[in-house]
Amino acid sequence: MNKPAENTPPEGGERIAKVMARAGVCSRRDAEKLIAEGRVALNGQPVTSPALNVDADASITLDGKPIPSAAPTRLWRYHKPAGLVTSHRDPEGRPTVFQRLPPNMPRAISVGRLDINSEGLLLLTNDGALARQLEMPSQGWIRRYRVRMFGTPTQADLDKLAKGMTIDGVRYGPVTAELEHTKASNAWAMVSLKEGKNREVKRLMEHLGFRVSRLIRVSFGPFHLGHLPEGVVDEIPGKVWREQLGMAKVKNPRPSSRFDV
Repeated sequence: MNKPAENTPPEGGERIAKVMARAGVCSRRDAEKLIAEGRVALNGQPVTSPALNVDADASITLDGKPIPSAAPTRLWRYHKPAGLVTSHRDPEGRPTVFQRLPPNMPRAISVGRLDINSEGLLLLTNDGALARQLEMPSQGWIRRYRVRMFGTPTQADLDKLAKGMTIDGVRYGPVTAELEHTKASNAWAMVSLKEGKNREVKRLMEHLGFRVSRLIRVSFGPFHLGHLPEGVVDEIPGKVWREQLGMAKVKNPRPSSRFDV
């Protein structure tokens, strides 16, 4: 029987869950789950801790197969259509975002999620560590959504969200909502928030008495949907996103590429 790999940090090493995320295998959180399930090995020995540090040349396997070498980190914009689940696999058999991506595109994971009925900007990356970094509320990035709802809210109604509120025991932080225009039976508003909890916009609007009929994310931090056509993937040049994150300039960045689905 193989002995479990002990957590003996080599000088200059990185945590194994982070290495797996950088290799594009999965997010760091999912890597931790795979390790807990006993599916990850280091130099042939089962790994028991996601805090284990490894050398750059370590031999890491998942289900007995070597994980790929870490590729240069890349980031894409994707215009998600409604009707797709933001997941690699769906237990209910519904179509997923990743099934609709171009076959020549590298394996990617999403930065956060959009629910099945939501549309608009979804960031994708091949680096699980970067995805985790961009998802964290401490990043301080604003997410903006165009929201169509049934009813005729006033700006005074939407201003109730500015101080935050608690719904069914869940605390939601301050949200800025600006009424754009109303018609006989529905209205459009621009909603800006930082946290982006599960179904946050819909729950907030329903709490005010207005059911959301369409939700389109138009920006995530400094990245905007713009005029990107529905179903299209567009790579953000490395120089651009590294500058936005305050990272050092990357040498020989990959050229930008767009994939039409």
